[in-house]
Amino acid sequence: TKHSKFVKGTIREVCGFAPYEQRAMELLMVSRDEQVLKFIKKRVGTHILAIMRKVAA
Repeated sequence: TKHSKFVKGTIREVCGFAPYEQRAMELLMVSRDEQVLKFIKKRVGTHILAIMRKVAA
């Protein structure tokens, strides 16, 4: 919903990113897409969630 997206966005602004998300963003900056997906999948647990996190980062 709109409200939950707003709340998540506000929390993200205040708290920042988790350490594994920061590392994923650094890897994306140097074009390591496959390595990022593998790294996030290991942290999150499923392939679908890893893809969603990769897109969000």
